Amino acid sequence: MRQSLKWLAVATTIMMIFILLGGALVTKTDSGMGCGRSWPLCDGELLPTKITPELVIELSHRLVSGLGGIMVLILSLWSWKTIGHIRETKFLSILSIFFLLLQGLIGAAAVVWGQSDFVLALHFGISLISFAAVFLLTLLIFEIDKKFDAEKLVIDKKMGFHIVAITIYSYLVIYTGALVRHTNSSLICRDWPLCLNDRPTLPENLYEWVQMGHRAAAGVLFLWIVSVTIMAVRHYQEQKVLYWGWIISLILVSLQIIAGALIIFTHLNLYIALLHALFITLLFGVFSYFILLYSRSKRYHS
Repeated sequence: MRQSLKWLAVATTIMMIFILLGGALVTKTDSGMGCGRSWPLCDGELLPTKITPELVIELSHRLVSGLGGIMVLILSLWSWKTIGHIRETKFLSILSIFFLLLQGLIGAAAVVWGQSDFVLALHFGISLISFAAVFLLTLLIFEIDKKFDAEKLVIDKKMGFHIVAITIYSYLVIYTGALVRHTNSSLICRDWPLCLNDRPTLPENLYEWVQMGHRAAAGVLFLWIVSVTIMAVRHYQEQKVLYWGWIISLILVSLQIIAGALIIFTHLNLYIALLHALFITLLFGVFSYFILLYSRSKRYHS
């Protein structure tokens, strides 16, 4: 049974990634209204008769989200029963279900009643929290056989501050990125990294400010990760989880920035845009694991 739980956990984590990428695909292809103002049916029909590419994308995302929701529910209940004695299990189980339901309700409300771009931009971030909870649940499940020895992990207050602050800040960066997509600001700037558009002035409209705000925030995140990675390499060589975790974070944020630049140079190539969403998803997953490790370190060394 425990081996089956591991397989379910891995499958559910992968499914959550598909849900996140599916949501990004819906936004990037303007398929949000592919099923009209109808939810959960499509154009008011169980089996749509008028098939369009937008309908296929939107309906596929709904089906994947529905299947993912069932998998998350089963995983949460099964984990609660099997490893409920582990401190974080119940909290993560509730978190994963709550935020998955919340993102579904926001998506449904956007279809039926419509929402502002600033509200819709929350959709990706809410799904991301659910993904992080499922990802951490999966790690807990795999710790059953060879539990991570948290007593040996010592994270000082300085590193702990960076872990908490950079996780919160990265979430704000993710929101600005989602806002770029939902306001159709992805290609408003023809240049990179600046937004000159053949004129050496500050951004002149909301769309340029949204785009440049996201670029500036992402730039700060990159420099911050570089700084903390140097700290980890210098002072945490003996603690391999943090040492390699920050190196992986630096690689992911670098790939994220490269993908962001290529979106401009390739005029919003769909595959690159989806990779852009994938890299930030994985990066947030790493940060979430750091939060878990820091909470354990505080508990065992307080």
